[in-house]
Amino acid sequence: MNAAVKAQTLPILDFREFDGGPAQRSAFLEKLRVAARDTGFFYLVGHGIEQEFLDQLFALSRRFFDLPEAEKTAVEMINSPHFRGYTRIGWEHTRGQRDWREQLDVGAERERLTPKAGDPAWVRLQGPNQWPQALPELRPAILRWQREATDLAIRLVRAFSAALGQDEGVFEPIYAEKPNQLVKIIRYPGRDATESEQGVGAHKDSSFVTILAQHEQSGLQVEGPQAGIDGGWIDAPPLRGSFIINVGELLEMASNGYLRATMHRVTTPPAGTDRLSIAFFLGARLDSVVPVLTLSPELAAEAKGVAQDPQNPLFLEVGKNYLKGRLRSHPDVARRHYADQLTQEELAKPAGPGSAY
Repeated sequence: MNAAVKAQTLPILDFREFDGGPAQRSAFLEKLRVAARDTGFFYLVGHGIEQEFLDQLFALSRRFFDLPEAEKTAVEMINSPHFRGYTRIGWEHTRGQRDWREQLDVGAERERLTPKAGDPAWVRLQGPNQWPQALPELRPAILRWQREATDLAIRLVRAFSAALGQDEGVFEPIYAEKPNQLVKIIRYPGRDATESEQGVGAHKDSSFVTILAQHEQSGLQVEGPQAGIDGGWIDAPPLRGSFIINVGELLEMASNGYLRATMHRVTTPPAGTDRLSIAFFLGARLDSVVPVLTLSPELAAEAKGVAQDPQNPLFLEVGKNYLKGRLRSHPDVARRHYADQLTQEELAKPAGPGSAY
């Protein structure tokens, strides 16, 4: 490892407590607040999504990645101005380096928009997905996961709102009707320890929340409170029956840094093995602007402000912020479909630091 991993663990929260009696609910919101502030990550159990369905989805993911290369590249992301489809190993970038993973990106099934003169570039992001013809069973399974994960993510956003002392529906105006939904099914192939260990480099997610289902192989690491002092990376191994939940940049901006969008990474598994995961990201509508909440004096005093990274500026305009991350993560797609949004320097070089959302 290139940084020490501390003997720390992420907290485990039971979502059934959120719907319990007043005392149980209050205790849950306090645990949620602490988890979101300390690490921005936690395990969630009691989420209501069937493990049998998740097992089936992992089996279908395995079948997709086992398809011949020609079947997978037939739905390659470079064909899509909406950043949907298959990405080959090493073709996505995080922090200027290639990520050692292959994946399929699926967004909301919506018809393609025809931009009009003066429309912002992010209008091009809406459009259909690409589906592998050789595995028709994958489409209904992924869309079911998208629906169920969306419902869970919205419940989590409402819980975070309550934990901040806000009305549970405070964010509803910016996700109602057309939230930004993204599913990734991901495979990290193993490789020798003498090679780079970057499965996906350290990054933050630009969503409200991320819901991650892990299969059997470990690899996810979360930046802990002591990062930069002694390494501070926390291992987050698979825990059957649970999801990993993390706070995204939308909630960090809305809470002025009270909630923390945390850097995290995935290390490459050993040679001869691989790692499967299924991620869901709930974002706001692309045409919306993130509201900055008025917190109570007690909470406002503990807000640390939004993290400032000159190489990855954050924008309250949701579409602008989301498109920025996509352009940096997929430079091949950016060059083909968004050359008008790139500088000459960006056209000549791989993507630099940014969100791997």
